Amino acid sequence: MVEWTEFERATIQDIFSKMDYESVGHNALTRCLVVYPWTQRYFGKFGNLYNAAAIAGNPLVAAHGAVVLRGLDKAVKNMDNIKAAYAELSVLHSEKLHVDPDNFRLLADCLTIVVASTLGSGFTAEVQAAFQKFLAVVTAALRKQYH
Repeated sequence: MVEWTEFERATIQDIFSKMDYESVGHNALTRCLVVYPWTQRYFGKFGNLYNAAAIAGNPLVAAHGAVVLRGLDKAVKNMDNIKAAYAELSVLHSEKLHVDPDNFRLLADCLTIVVASTLGSGFTAEVQAAFQKFLAVVTAALRKQYH
């Protein structure tokens, strides 16, 4: 079990309470698909992903980005047992969708960049440390079924 400080809990809850899930999710997933083009293979049904403009303008990318952020909201609400909260989602991604578990880390990195650009100077080193710890716990929970 992960130990969270009061600062970490408050920081994560504050970030997510202010987050525009549609915008941040869309921008993070777009960034991931552009920067790491091999991740596009999981989104074959999304249609045109041929270049950055097509990805950014794709409504299915936008919709799935929001789904990802709403999924993270589940972790925010279950910080004391993220592993259990994500058990079903982990099985889905590993056994049905066969998602490479490293992609969770890549998307988390893109999400960190988008959140940092959104929060600006409010994204201090301490805030970043709490946010990245949270994302590391989430990605570890999602990867659990792969081992």
